[in-house]
Amino acid sequence: MKSPEEYLESLRRLKRTAFILGERIDSPHEHPLVAPSTLAMAETYAMAREADHAELFTARSHLSGEPINRFTHIMQDRQDLVYKVEMLRALGRRTATCFQRCAGLDALNTMFSVTYELARSRGTAYHKRFLAFLAGVQERDEVVAACMTDAKGDRRRRPSEQADPDVYLRVVERRADGVLVSGAKLHITGALNSHHLLVLPTRRLRSSEQDWAISFAIPADTKGVTFILGRQPADTRRLERGGGDTGNRYGGHEAAVLFDRVFVAHEQIFMNGETAFMDPIIRYFGALHRTSYGGCKPGMGDALIGASSRLARANGTREVAHIREKLAEMVQANEVLYACGLAASHKGFQTPAGCACADVLLANVCKLNVTRNPYQIARLATDIAGGLLATLPAAADFANEQTGPALRRFLAAAEGIETEERRRLLRFVESTVAGTGGVCYLMESVHGAGSPQAQIMQIQDDETFAKLEGAAQRLLEDR
Repeated sequence: MKSPEEYLESLRRLKRTAFILGERIDSPHEHPLVAPSTLAMAETYAMAREADHAELFTARSHLSGEPINRFTHIMQDRQDLVYKVEMLRALGRRTATCFQRCAGLDALNTMFSVTYELARSRGTAYHKRFLAFLAGVQERDEVVAACMTDAKGDRRRRPSEQADPDVYLRVVERRADGVLVSGAKLHITGALNSHHLLVLPTRRLRSSEQDWAISFAIPADTKGVTFILGRQPADTRRLERGGGDTGNRYGGHEAAVLFDRVFVAHEQIFMNGETAFMDPIIRYFGALHRTSYGGCKPGMGDALIGASSRLARANGTREVAHIREKLAEMVQANEVLYACGLAASHKGFQTPAGCACADVLLANVCKLNVTRNPYQIARLATDIAGGLLATLPAAADFANEQTGPALRRFLAAAEGIETEERRRLLRFVESTVAGTGGVCYLMESVHGAGSPQAQIMQIQDDETFAKLEGAAQRLLEDR
């Protein structure tokens, strides 16, 4: 398994086409707007080497029998699902941000199962190809970015009905040795820190929409692929000297990934036109990835609640009854998310391929709670922090010889907490609820792994209500 230093060195060897704030950047992972997310990703390597975290962060490959990073593991049973949730919470607590690797893990597990089912049903070579790709990823301990969400264009129209058919990524040319694809994948987490792109279709497709039913894996620096970094609130604070107003040394990032007639060899393709197999892709990936949020978001919540408690001490209000009640409410809302993630894992099932998958209903309940509870936690954190959260002077003003002494005097904290600690706590909470950290904690809580309506649609499944109605009917019959 790679060390953090080896991971960073491996990124330097990639020659991607990337744009940040309108400029072509040769080493995007080192750019000030991306470097904090690179540090967060590096923690997935660091914690795998720490004795206290080895059980959570490592596993034994079912392919080679060798120890591997859990982020490259095919989950074999419910215990693996539980370990994943606990691993993600530990990382969320460590970095207080999105560490950008779980979507790739969930996509690997999804396509392991789907390619197996394709091979069993259609006699395809997809599963054999996927196993070869997976073995290489595990052996080299590489990061895979899941590329699923399309641009979608006019949401009222299907892929084949769009004015521009490339708003859903598709095959534009078929050759004897492979295919050419064009389109875009949006909101791709960790795109600039990853070694590979694993592309999956984003929605159910009709039998006539075979060109859009394409799944494949390619190196991140493949010719014809362009990355464009997405903006985050207050992100230019990362460009300021010293970085004293960023709130968190770690960060996350998303990027738009454009495909301009990108060549994909047959050996890299894991689905090519089998529209009937979109259901298992959506079912498995949705269940796995929505359960992941029961780990990472509670971990981030741990850090925010801890900062809020410490700020209350700095303000001299920690033992006031209504503050203690608010902190307790934050803990309750946070633990609900964790409980849902664990429940979905403990109630998981085996796919035909032997891969463990989280319970579909509970996974969607987990993610639907994630679209709500972090906003309540953030609101209470804002309340406890006080008005300085919105008006705190810059770190440069605290460092200035003329203004610094007065600021440190008048913004002094309660006894036992230095003014500088209070300043940093305020910046951390501000970042988490409104700044660069707020993107992955709040906005991504709503839209990551599918927006709320996607979870509601799964919960509304007829099978769910058929079971409930059946229970009610049996009670009536007993009377």
